[in-house]
Amino acid sequence: MWQNHTMQPKGSTSQWHRHAGVRSGEQLTPGERAADRMRNIMGSWPFVFSFFGIMILWAIVNSIFYLGGNNGKHGFDPYPYILLNLFLSMLAGVQAAALLIAAKRADAISSEIAIHTEKNTEEIKRLLQENTELTIAVKHNTDLLEEIHRHVSLLTP
Repeated sequence: MWQNHTMQPKGSTSQWHRHAGVRSGEQLTPGERAADRMRNIMGSWPFVFSFFGIMILWAIVNSIFYLGGNNGKHGFDPYPYILLNLFLSMLAGVQAAALLIAAKRADAISSEIAIHTEKNTEEIKRLLQENTELTIAVKHNTDLLEEIHRHVSLLTP
């Protein structure tokens, strides 16, 4: 039902699957996959619109019942919607935990990216140093070759 409109593989719960430094797919624990799934669902516009739709529907249905649309019986949660408030409070508690889990997962992703970036930076520095040393050696060899060429040209008539 909920779709993530990124270019990630089917069944993937992580949006970081293409970054070499971040674990994804089967490398993740079930808790990490659940955190990614919750983030993808609860952090989407379809979730927000569905949530508002359910609340509006709840208010309309209960207001109709409250105004006597059900043969004088008041709705199952008459105004001021105490049952709805209870559900929203419980949902807020669950969402707070979900936000903390998602934040913890985001921190883990950031940490993995930072470690990967640091490793790449060290490798690039090493390669740059080797390249510099090779460039100096080539320059030295070129100078020697030019000197040899000058000596040979002096010896030949």
